[in-house]
Amino acid sequence: MHAIRIDRIGGPEVLTFVDIAPPAAAPGGVLVRQSAAGVNFIDVYLRTGVYPSPLPFVPGREGAGVVEAVGGGVSGIAVGQRVAYTQPAAGGYAELNAVDLRFVVPVPDDIDDRTACALMLQGMTAHYLAIDTFPLKSGQVALIHAAAGGVGLLLVQIAKSRGARVIATVGTGAKAALARAAGADDVIVYAEHDFAEVTRELVGPHGVDVAYDSVGKDTWERSLSVLKPRGMLVIFGGASGPVPPLNVQLLAAGGSLYLTRPTLVDYTRTRDEVLGRTRDLFAMVRDGKLKARIGAAYPLADAAQAHRDLEARATTGKLLLIP
Repeated sequence: MHAIRIDRIGGPEVLTFVDIAPPAAAPGGVLVRQSAAGVNFIDVYLRTGVYPSPLPFVPGREGAGVVEAVGGGVSGIAVGQRVAYTQPAAGGYAELNAVDLRFVVPVPDDIDDRTACALMLQGMTAHYLAIDTFPLKSGQVALIHAAAGGVGLLLVQIAKSRGARVIATVGTGAKAALARAAGADDVIVYAEHDFAEVTRELVGPHGVDVAYDSVGKDTWERSLSVLKPRGMLVIFGGASGPVPPLNVQLLAAGGSLYLTRPTLVDYTRTRDEVLGRTRDLFAMVRDGKLKARIGAAYPLADAAQAHRDLEARATTGKLLLIP
């Protein structure tokens, strides 16, 4: 089968298009013939060694397609069934991937494969952020960074569905239009304005209940500065680099603030939780409350270009590879 393999840590050029032996469905798992594979920033972290992984490996933690085979002990999923998944193990940049049943969800007939793929890692991330990490309520104010990205556009929509006021930050005017179309009440182009200063003008010096920050190093301190007393900073990524070691007195000085660094794996610890989150997401799509924007779909062999575009922040919405 065709796949993308990483033999050494480095830039996008280490993503090599190869022909390798296909995996087999393991006991308690299924083999998925993929129609789409998701590209996510965690793939960049693995490729560059920020998150160490034994070499060589096939990156990719998300996909959708049809079940080709089932392993021993599997029930409730059949050969030929349409499914999607996101899992802690890699292997998604390929025509076939072996997936633990715990992370596999049936795809309803009225949800296409590309949408289903886009709703797995990024959709479930947006879901847990707004539903569990900081359960948004009507009238609260949420600051959402990178609001035109894959998670950002979904998070804006979910936050609005819960009645929150959304202040979105983006890098360009074109991305601002996407954030507004997703429902953001106010949009700040951070290349043109200091988002913290504008946020204070919009809601007062300490008017934000929660800041959802996937940028990290360049934004976290200013995100803290606009929070209400007992507000929460949720750092769920580091597109600009990791947050440096923190003096926790900053939290006291800001008004007994909360800081958390959640990850999807801790919000999908059981199969029931995976199924529950995806059921909610599919229902929101069906009801017209949520739309997954596919920013670009690349042939599998062009994975390196997908990574270049992602790292350059030249993309919006979800990036997919098509095997």
